[in-house]
Amino acid sequence: MSGDPVAQAEAFLRQFGADAVPHPGGTLLAHLLRVRARLAGWGARPALQLAGLCHAAYGTDGFPTGLLTPARRGELAAVIGTEAETIVYVYASCDRKATYPTLTDAGSPFHDRFTGERTRFPAPRLLPDFAELTAANELDLADESAAFRERYGPDLLALFTRFRSLLTEPAWCDCAGVLSRS
Repeated sequence: MSGDPVAQAEAFLRQFGADAVPHPGGTLLAHLLRVRARLAGWGARPALQLAGLCHAAYGTDGFPTGLLTPARRGELAAVIGTEAETIVYVYASCDRKATYPTLTDAGSPFHDRFTGERTRFPAPRLLPDFAELTAANELDLADESAAFRERYGPDLLALFTRFRSLLTEPAWCDCAGVLSRS
């Protein structure tokens, strides 16, 4: 990949209409840019920032509008790299209701909503990335909507308290600060 990977990823997202998809706080692209910026502010490595920028490319359990199907993973990987795309796939494929309750337990199952498979979490090294991306996404929604924060803030704070060992200190402090306003 040559050039600025963030600019290339943003152009890719625009090509698939992310700038025209409505999303809380404006458009999907605006949300994706804010999530990447939040991760950057926490000191996340470039691959995680790129995953944050593209985390909804396949849709998510909480936002079903995908820009492309998981069958086209190679196209996204060609733009953001395989490490970042793997994070995107894991995040997008997570069946939250089935996975979140035991995510921090050793050997807990991961439920892939695309395949229906129930397996161990794809790779232990991805767990902190998944937790940070989850936090960045939800905190953006909480920042953009007081109603969202009031409705989901206490549950999100409980979730991120369980995830605390997986979160960097800047991410945890942001979670506590944003969600304590609930």
